[in-house]
Amino acid sequence: MNDSDLYAIIAVKLSLARDAMYITLLKAKLHRARVTHSELDYEGSCAIDARLLDAAGIREYEQIHIYNIANGERFTTYVIRAEPGSRVISINGAAAHKASPGDRVIICAYAGLQREEAAAHQPTLVYLDDRNKITRIGHSVPMQAA
Repeated sequence: MNDSDLYAIIAVKLSLARDAMYITLLKAKLHRARVTHSELDYEGSCAIDARLLDAAGIREYEQIHIYNIANGERFTTYVIRAEPGSRVISINGAAAHKASPGDRVIICAYAGLQREEAAAHQPTLVYLDDRNKITRIGHSVPMQAA
């Protein structure tokens, strides 16, 4: 085997590895949700109105990241379903130290996608008003201007 054969084999293996690689992209977002409850002694980390979960495509027990606009806290937890139509966003357990009722938060779920999937992927972005009512649903974040 000569050097060019060896380089060709290495190039094919690198190409296969690159094609099998997953990248993490935003899957869904509840934008500017208002925290309605903060329950330190409640089991389960973040209860979210089932209708909001369905609109965003977020599943119960799915990992979520929460970004607190009020205090800058960022934390990872999981979802439990709250009563449909309740508009509840309840930060529970240890996470209750990170958010208080009235705080505005961004709740994100992410997904690992292969390159081909990623090319066609569009996240589900659910925008909420002060009472956690859906104002609109989108699939892209506007480009930020300088």
